[in-house]
Amino acid sequence: MILKTKFIQKFISILFKFISSPRENKAMSGGGESKKAIYAALFGNLAIAISKLFAALFTGSTSMWAETYHSFSDTFNQVLLLIGVKTSKKEANEKYPFGFGKEQFFWSFVVAILIFGVSGVLSLEHGISYFLSAHDTHKVENTLINYVILAIAFAFEANAIRIAFGIFRKTIEDRGDKLTLPVLFTELKENKDPVIITVLVEDAAALLGILIAVVALALSDVTGNSAYDAIGSLLIGIVLMGFALFLARENRGMLIGEAMSKRDLKKIYDAVLNIPEVEKIKSIRTMHFAVEDVLIAIEVYLIENLSTVTIESVIDNIQSKIRESIPYVNPSKIYIELAQDNK
Repeated sequence: MILKTKFIQKFISILFKFISSPRENKAMSGGGESKKAIYAALFGNLAIAISKLFAALFTGSTSMWAETYHSFSDTFNQVLLLIGVKTSKKEANEKYPFGFGKEQFFWSFVVAILIFGVSGVLSLEHGISYFLSAHDTHKVENTLINYVILAIAFAFEANAIRIAFGIFRKTIEDRGDKLTLPVLFTELKENKDPVIITVLVEDAAALLGILIAVVALALSDVTGNSAYDAIGSLLIGIVLMGFALFLARENRGMLIGEAMSKRDLKKIYDAVLNIPEVEKIKSIRTMHFAVEDVLIAIEVYLIENLSTVTIESVIDNIQSKIRESIPYVNPSKIYIELAQDNK
């Protein structure tokens, strides 16, 4: 027993050193805000996954096995997100004239599938297998280890979500908006950065999963009934599947060709309608190719009796106003048409 305790203390000490290693800061310093969130989640999830695996093997907890699948899946997911960030930066070519920006949306969609198919399904399978087998063969031992590991995991998952949420909040505050609950939900729905959204959702699911596991283990300890541990695994699986479906839905929209946010569309409307020669806007069609790469096709009615030179000047002015409203837009992806049909 003394040997086991020393081994546990040594393992936890190594875990702390690994997670708090300066490698994380070094990795984050070379990338952007999205990469910072990914690296924070990657190094934390890898260490936590190993610790949960140790605890699951040592104690036999079904809930801890569910959390182990979850953390290893999250670790692999961060690698996929990094692949998406890197490949999305490739230059456009003849075959892909609009570039590779949608790579981020694709890999984020793959992450959603993995959360659902690997973490969610395996967590459900472990919980269901308890009720389909002889219950007396499943016993949770040395539960103190589980509590210690889950407490450590909670601390570092909370740190990862703090970093991701800080980036998310900065986006809101940079616009001059106050951070309120309605604004937060609107931003979550309209934000086009799949990396930040994915990391936020993963970390939120991780924190919720840890809380479920703690409650399930506590109930098993108090009652002596390991069914609560199995129920915890089932609930974790359901939570993961729910979050995965949300991610899949968001990235599906971006892959199909989701438009700009209503907030940015309003900026364009206001800017263009303030041009005296523009009578009204017939339509604006937009589509994101990446977080800050968007196609804008606008069709407008101009006032009558304008000369050709004036019309050309107005078109240039429309493009200029759009670029002022949406600074990241590429001029080559702004298409302006003059409406000719009956009003």
